[in-house]
Amino acid sequence: MIAPRRFLPSISSLLAIEAVDRLGTAIAAAEELSLSHSAVSRQLKVLEDQLGVAMLVRDGRGLALTKAGARYAGSVRQLLNDLAIASLELKASGNRNSLNLAVLPAFAMYWLTPRLKRFCARHSDIYINQRTRLSPFDMSLEDFDAAIHFGARDWAGVEYLELAREKVIPVCAASQAPATIPDVNDLLEAPLLHLDSRPGAWEEWFARKGLTATRLRGMLFDQFANLAAATAAGLGISLMPHYLAEPEIAAGRLAPLDRGYSPANGAYYLVWPAGAPPADALSALLEWLTLEIPDAEQPASN
Repeated sequence: MIAPRRFLPSISSLLAIEAVDRLGTAIAAAEELSLSHSAVSRQLKVLEDQLGVAMLVRDGRGLALTKAGARYAGSVRQLLNDLAIASLELKASGNRNSLNLAVLPAFAMYWLTPRLKRFCARHSDIYINQRTRLSPFDMSLEDFDAAIHFGARDWAGVEYLELAREKVIPVCAASQAPATIPDVNDLLEAPLLHLDSRPGAWEEWFARKGLTATRLRGMLFDQFANLAAATAAGLGISLMPHYLAEPEIAAGRLAPLDRGYSPANGAYYLVWPAGAPPADALSALLEWLTLEIPDAEQPASN
């Protein structure tokens, strides 16, 4: 149910308070909105009268928001952003079906997106919109139909379709590649780069090689793209997943430091809300992915 009309301010008033809060002055807001200073002041006064809360205080010769006004402006900013995204999605998809997918950027770029060309060729009436999310979230509170998840089946309230198992290989900058594959013990003394979403990844890899590794220190990154760039720049050695290592090695930016990929803990999943049948666009994607997965590479053994 939509709130009563008296609680729904005009878009003009909402744009005015958001701009004043973000830009700091009514003069700057007026310039951005192509309005006069007095017009912005009137919009804010209308908003105060409608909601019955003081939102403005005199600040020298200008106006500033009260604490209540600033809190309200923060909520308004999120709502305006959601409205803008919804409008853009409608404009982009028209009457086609669309599917909003939360993705892990590197996996989406190197594993999912290249395969989507075949999906789009089969389902030209479906648009897949992608936005980045690095960790699980409450799908009931965000406008996503599905998400890419890495790790275990530990996302509450969702269904799972496994896409690929993780397998990794240590890599260094191609310009620093040794003439032969180094001994595993030598890597213990090398500068090792880490991804914060893979805690213990190096320790696990060394354990698979029969070594106990402790006190491994080095630079920390939050995304594989930055990790790959730092590795290619010669800042250290990283553990790279197969879908990212292969194109980087083929392009001559990175070089492998082991003879093959090693399995790692965790898998990539497509997840979607449990408890209700998926919409048509998601059903089509699930059906297509189920056929596509056998073509994906399986974990290599040591």
